[in-house]
Amino acid sequence: MRVKKPTLVITFPTTTAALQWERRCQERNIPGRIIPVPVTITADCGLAWAMPPEERGRLEEVGDLPHSHSLEMDL
Repeated sequence: MRVKKPTLVITFPTTTAALQWERRCQERNIPGRIIPVPVTITADCGLAWAMPPEERGRLEEVGDLPHSHSLEMDL
């Protein structure tokens, strides 16, 4: 069984917004990846960005790209 660990999950209003976020994070070497939205939450497009919570301070580097919510949960 996989051990769950704290993860910062960011949801998006559209698929386009999720893909823009992914591209911007990759350009800036911000760790994380696109995941399906966990079943315990809902989001408009069904995609989310998952990243280590200790990297939260780097979100400013992404700029003003649209996102819906950010929350920390065990995944």
